[in-house]
Amino acid sequence: MEVRHPKVQNKCAGPGRPANPGGFLDGHADKRDTCSAAHSVDFPVSVVLPAGGTGERTGLQTPKQFCSVLGRPLISYTIQAFERVSWIQRIVVVVAKESMDLMVDIIRRFQHEKVQVVSGGSTRHRSICNGVMALGEDGEGMAPDRPGVVIIHDAVRPFVEEEFLHKIATAAREHGAAGAIRPLVSTVIATTSEGFLDHSLERAKYRASEMPQGFSYDVIRQAYERCTETDFEFGTECLHLALQYCGTNAKLIEGPPTLWKVTYRKDLAAVESVIKESLSESACMITGGRASAAALAEAFQKAAGALHMGLDPIPDVTAENSRYLLKEANFIQVSINDQCLSEVEALIQALEEANPALLHPLVVIWMLVITEDEASDGSTAAPASALMDMASTAKLHQILLYGIQFHQSEDSERWDRSVTRAAQITRVLIRERSPALVGQLLQA
Repeated sequence: MEVRHPKVQNKCAGPGRPANPGGFLDGHADKRDTCSAAHSVDFPVSVVLPAGGTGERTGLQTPKQFCSVLGRPLISYTIQAFERVSWIQRIVVVVAKESMDLMVDIIRRFQHEKVQVVSGGSTRHRSICNGVMALGEDGEGMAPDRPGVVIIHDAVRPFVEEEFLHKIATAAREHGAAGAIRPLVSTVIATTSEGFLDHSLERAKYRASEMPQGFSYDVIRQAYERCTETDFEFGTECLHLALQYCGTNAKLIEGPPTLWKVTYRKDLAAVESVIKESLSESACMITGGRASAAALAEAFQKAAGALHMGLDPIPDVTAENSRYLLKEANFIQVSINDQCLSEVEALIQALEEANPALLHPLVVIWMLVITEDEASDGSTAAPASALMDMASTAKLHQILLYGIQFHQSEDSERWDRSVTRAAQITRVLIRERSPALVGQLLQA
């Protein structure tokens, strides 16, 4: 780990806070989460993520940015959103001094890249200032590779898309500053000192200031160098500093509704719901090249489509289609009258080798189709036990293994019902990713 000590003005540090030692860490992002840039820029862009808040409004002991969502800290999702953008060069995460070790561990554990951890200040502006200064200095003075544009974003707003980041970055480059806005949801009123209505604002004329915000690096740096202690202590709006101290009037861009901020405990549940929904949109079904399994895949694909879940049937995992191991988060291994788990074991091994640092738990479902005779003689007890043992081991590697069993039937209506039930169970398992059901052989 390379440790940098940029020269930051003392007023950024604030009382009781060091100026800023930061750790620069290199890792390897999950390849499945690296997207090709739909947009590009011809100037260097970096990001500052202030993450020093205590999260008092959530009512939790853990600051919300470090709360676990599907086994992964919330801040990790936000970092990933920026890592996926190829034209973003550096990400500075600003955390409280006591959270430095925790943040470094998160970066290493989830193999984030391009991330520098910086110690924050006693207020929001002091923390952002520390992050901005860290981008521009290399310990010997002004860094030659300082960014042209800096994007500032809240660590607890994980759902930001590349298209909107591109709008902010290009507008900041052109105008010196740019910021996201959203329509006001509620009417804003002013009250008297006695607690009565004074006046209300015409909601249509006002907007809520949101994140992300973008700045020319020179503009935001000068704004922090020139602002007062009062600004540092009580201010929260970066766009206002750029206007007041640099004369830079920000271009305001209406953002999408996905820019919402995690503020209360219920918001964490909403984040989990959004992520689960995004992870359950598709699955890869591996048929083993057997005609009977391929026929099942065709019927299952129709049933899954009715549940708004895409399905990609492939005969086997080979060098030609190994991209599925990186692209998909859900896998279905079909076994027809074959209670051996060797194919499932091979799939899990391939997933572990292809994804050494999983950012999400993967789901593997063993779909066992048996005859009526096999069901009646109780011969599935052994594979059910083997499934549980294999699932316990796979779970240690962020792979959730489930089983679904249903019976072959000559009755077409009964067969269709079984396939539909299996698709419904699959959809629920993939969406909910329930630890309680891991290793269970469920009946469809």
